[in-house]
Amino acid sequence: MKLAFSRSRVKALTLVEVLVVVVVLILLFLWLVPVTTRTSVKAPKIVCANNLKQIGLSFRLFATDHSDAFPMKVSTNKGGSKEFTSAAELFRHYQSMSNQLSTPKVLVCPADTRRPASSFTNLSNLNVSYFVALDSDETMPQMLLAGDRNLTTNGVQVPPGLLVLITNSVLGWSATMHNGSGNATLGDGSVQPFTPARLQDQISSMETGTNRLLIP
Repeated sequence: MKLAFSRSRVKALTLVEVLVVVVVLILLFLWLVPVTTRTSVKAPKIVCANNLKQIGLSFRLFATDHSDAFPMKVSTNKGGSKEFTSAAELFRHYQSMSNQLSTPKVLVCPADTRRPASSFTNLSNLNVSYFVALDSDETMPQMLLAGDRNLTTNGVQVPPGLLVLITNSVLGWSATMHNGSGNATLGDGSVQPFTPARLQDQISSMETGTNRLLIP
């Protein structure tokens, strides 16, 4: 008896099919790269917003236990940080909320070059990415309370120190963090993403004549 063998033929791709596959792969690559880039740009800003949300909540929790006053309005004798008015001591305002904040990691924006402190005990301004507004309180919910430190006035980066805002101050963001924009938490604890234009509108409609910002 003769055994019959069948030969299977392997069909090769034609030149046209190869070109189609190459074109599809190129299109996929061109589509995925911008998506990945956008995601990598947005991620630090989202984490930053979450940090500021926790900071805003901590301010409000502190105020609940201290007659509705933020630490900047409460004496150190009562657990606040009222006496620390110089920019060099900005970190003291966050340090006074160590129970509410839980970890110093939330004080550093992932878009910043700074690194978090290992504990609140050795916290310093170099472990902080966010300014503190000395004149903000719960009775003025739309006042700036804390936010990214990459602020500019008249297009110039604001150095560490005291910045006194008035309603006609020209405020913006530098490109050093968040691609020229920023986040801030307000007196009501809410967190807002601010473009330079929107930040300017916020300053123009301040609920008080001045607001002193300590920049780390």
